[in-house]
Amino acid sequence: MQKLSDCFILANNVSIPCIGFGTWQISDDNTVVQSVLTAIETGYRHIDTAAAYENEKGVGQAVRSCGLKREDVFVTSKLWNTQRGYEKTLAAFDRTMANLQLDYLDLYLIHWPANAKQSPDWQTINQETWRAFEKLYKEQRIRAIGLSNFLPHHLEPLLKQAEITPSVNQIEFHPGYTQQETVDFCKSHQILVEAWSPLGQGKVLSNPELLRIAGKYKKSTAQICIKWCLQNGILPLPKSTTSFRIKENASVFDFELSVQDIQTINQLPHCWDSGFYPDKIDF
Repeated sequence: MQKLSDCFILANNVSIPCIGFGTWQISDDNTVVQSVLTAIETGYRHIDTAAAYENEKGVGQAVRSCGLKREDVFVTSKLWNTQRGYEKTLAAFDRTMANLQLDYLDLYLIHWPANAKQSPDWQTINQETWRAFEKLYKEQRIRAIGLSNFLPHHLEPLLKQAEITPSVNQIEFHPGYTQQETVDFCKSHQILVEAWSPLGQGKVLSNPELLRIAGKYKKSTAQICIKWCLQNGILPLPKSTTSFRIKENASVFDFELSVQDIQTINQLPHCWDSGFYPDKIDF
């Protein structure tokens, strides 16, 4: 990857720009519009939102008013947990599109898997939700469909019933929390892994080893985390509302981490994680 507009190629041959701009926890309408516009002006061509972020309207407004053709901006949204199931998924997608006011969506994800804590029928719920995703994909309302926060034991029963293999699995991934088993499973099934919270919500940026490596390359620790994701074949989704940080997070194409430094970061002990574990959530 040499620039922001360079792309990973999904299993269905759809191109997805290699760094996405995350919008989690940016719910204020004016802030999300300005942040997304700044990101697009910086060169981002991939914007990630979700129904649960309550900012789809602002994201859609920014994409529509940015001056670029619709096909030049890749937009992702996600189905919230209370809307799982075949019919509810179809209705929720219509609401998302009404919020975005876009003609189509580039990528739609199941935000979290149903789990055994929530329902004994969790496998069926996930499969029925996915069946609705497949319908929307076949109707060409979505260019690619995928998942978020699915672990291998959630993926396996879904894949057995799926007609279309998910193109993406978006998981928490950052130095000190790599979920390697899930990454390996996804890669073996040609499912692209996206990293939410690639900067560990800022909590890993003071790690001494990351600071040492950042000093070596004369880069910020955030830039090191983003580059490390890319060099591991993971698509990062950094978020910021600060113009300087938005631009800095995109400036990762003028250096390469050495194999040794990548291995050092890969092997960092557990630093921090959000505590949102797919089998334990009850929301």
